[in-house]
Amino acid sequence: MADSIYDIEVETLEGETRTLRDYEGEVLLVVNTASQCGFTPQYAGLQKLHDQLGEKGLRVLGFPCNQFGEQEPGDAGQIAGFCQKNFGVSFPMHAKVDVNGPKAHPLFVKLKGDKKGLLGSSRIKWNFTKFLVDRQGKVVERYAPSTKPEKIEKDIRKLL
Repeated sequence: MADSIYDIEVETLEGETRTLRDYEGEVLLVVNTASQCGFTPQYAGLQKLHDQLGEKGLRVLGFPCNQFGEQEPGDAGQIAGFCQKNFGVSFPMHAKVDVNGPKAHPLFVKLKGDKKGLLGSSRIKWNFTKFLVDRQGKVVERYAPSTKPEKIEKDIRKLL
């Protein structure tokens, strides 16, 4: 497991590999997303946070995941088109990842290890689990899929 969140490599939806060092010094809201989930309308709230707080240093980072009810079956182009057409998503979206199990992406291994869920469980339960990371790269909070983005705004503003 990476010592620093900033050393973790991620792949963008466009296929570019980069590290999270690109976002060092910013507040991050990392979300595992899906296009066919009951929580999919949260894309609108995530985009609103991005629009309102992006200039103050917030980065919303979306990571599509097909591990829950196969609710993200599309390829990168389909995911990008869906997000743009339906929600005007302009925050960074990344290649589809696993968040649980032996093939879990190192970012989610780190996030889950640093901030356990309900009853001390590290396993992500569903799409739209959210992790809030401060400007120093510390995972400060984990939010359930049912927690709407607007409910997180106050916590984000404290870190900005």
